[in-house]
Amino acid sequence: MAFQGSEGLEEQLEEPEDTLRVSPAEEMPIDGPPAVGDPEPEPLLLPWDRFSSWLHCICVVGFDLELGQAVEVIYPHHSKLTEKEKTSICYLSFPDSNSGCLGDTQFCFRFRQAAGRKSSLGCFLEHFDRDAPVSLKKDQGYYYGYVYFRQVRDKSLKRGYFQKSLVLISKLPYVTFFHSLLKLIAPEYFEEQEPCLEAACNDIDRWPTPCPGKILSLPIMGVVMKLRIPTCYDKPGTSQLVQSTPSDSQVSIILPTVHEVDLFRCFHPVFFHIQMLWELVLLGEALVVMAPSPAESSDTVLALVSCISPLRYCSDFRPYFTIHDSEFKEYTTRTQAPPSVILGVTNPFFAKTLQHWPHIIRIGDMKTAGASFRLHYA
Repeated sequence: MAFQGSEGLEEQLEEPEDTLRVSPAEEMPIDGPPAVGDPEPEPLLLPWDRFSSWLHCICVVGFDLELGQAVEVIYPHHSKLTEKEKTSICYLSFPDSNSGCLGDTQFCFRFRQAAGRKSSLGCFLEHFDRDAPVSLKKDQGYYYGYVYFRQVRDKSLKRGYFQKSLVLISKLPYVTFFHSLLKLIAPEYFEEQEPCLEAACNDIDRWPTPCPGKILSLPIMGVVMKLRIPTCYDKPGTSQLVQSTPSDSQVSIILPTVHEVDLFRCFHPVFFHIQMLWELVLLGEALVVMAPSPAESSDTVLALVSCISPLRYCSDFRPYFTIHDSEFKEYTTRTQAPPSVILGVTNPFFAKTLQHWPHIIRIGDMKTAGASFRLHYA
């Protein structure tokens, strides 16, 4: 199955056998869980636990003429990544050379967590995950990478360009929040280098934990971000906007959402096919998005995944996928039917490699695509 319904309450009251049963979703109050006395105390927190509840680590990926992409810094320094995970982060943190992304570019990717790895905060994260909407629960077995890539001309470098990415690695699918966070941290980092990362990480380690339903004020780099993480008790199709209050004189940024992408902007090129796309996602059909940049491919894939909300898309999806990905052979083989996955790609090589896939979206000018948009049906 390619989707999963919203979860019911963990405990239900016993009802007489002759009464009509009402689904937990109908019994659920729209503005919060039933009151059951005093709120649960927050688990005991140790140094870096608060940071780890939001992020696994922050990586800096640079380009070396001899080695290619390489992870230059991992912060906090005690954070662990396997060699396979580092390799995935290196290749996924840079746009393909044909993209020609000059200036600053932001995008998102998703990659498999190394087999056998277990989070030291597993039980701790479950404490906060249980009240999250089913589509926003932490991603078991996968990490998200949120990228701020900068490429500018620099004649002092042999390659002629400065190329570097600041990457936030997290289990949380809060794409809007993390992109907003990067807009604050990355420009400062490119000016101040590692001391800026240390200051940012120390700020994050003082944040409250990401508890759904609470209004959170998060100080970072001299700015305060204010937001609310949705809960499974919120009424579907509505959003509770965070309002400013007289005491918010220091709040600089109020985020209306932590996870939603601009569906209208993403689906504008394929507007007349939107119902067909909704059906393909709902059925878990193999689907590839070919776009000219990682920003466009990742936004479109995330829009496709979220268009069936409040249902959760339970198949694999890769907002940005490259020929260097460890699953490249697995997903491009012709010896079996295409897997249930949504891929976002930018390399024209995929136009030939995946031409046997039943459903292909082409957005923008991919050099090999004659039209700005094509959708193939099996």
